[in-house]
Amino acid sequence: MLKLHGFAVSNYFNMVKLALLEKGLDFEIKVVHGSQDPDFLAISPRGKVPCLETEHGFINETNVILEYIEETQGGKRLLPEDAYQRAIVRALTKEIELYIELPARSCYMEVFFGGKVDQAIKDKAKAELLAGVATLKRHGKFAPYVAGSEMTIADVMFLYSFDLACAVAKKLFEIDLLADFPQAKALLEQLGKNANVQQVEADKNAEMAAFIAAAKAGKK
Repeated sequence: MLKLHGFAVSNYFNMVKLALLEKGLDFEIKVVHGSQDPDFLAISPRGKVPCLETEHGFINETNVILEYIEETQGGKRLLPEDAYQRAIVRALTKEIELYIELPARSCYMEVFFGGKVDQAIKDKAKAELLAGVATLKRHGKFAPYVAGSEMTIADVMFLYSFDLACAVAKKLFEIDLLADFPQAKALLEQLGKNANVQQVEADKNAEMAAFIAAAKAGKK
């Protein structure tokens, strides 16, 4: 049985968890936080979550895990059969991660954990985040899903990146990323009705208070 290592507050962990649930796969969760402990580095070389334990060994990096699951497991397809359409989905997934998730992430400490982020970093994040959203508007189909009529890994990345980016933009820059992006707003609402998404959200909320308290304590 596949074993997913990580914790429910991690958006990257939740991407893999949702994919496993959507595909209807049996899997076990091993609760662990990222660390530089030698034992954890032995299974996740950068010390980050998630990592996936398979019968052959461990796989790290979320995009790679999602691809591995698609290539080796049955259930609902999260990548198109057509090679060109697969490439489009992969490009959208990478664009969301590089140009939306990562710029927003650079400001998480101030937005979610009461820390402070250097103004230069915030300025850079704002510019990159707005450019990333513009990229998604140009490239995404939202018909109704990011890449078209079917849910794909691009929607998994979108769901667990765009909501956090919206929080960053609103708190730090007083910008509503959804104000002139009704397609994205509609997709977030649609995905929010998905039973598996609701399960992931409930699990995250159950851990959130303790996680934030621990993160704030570690910051001091």
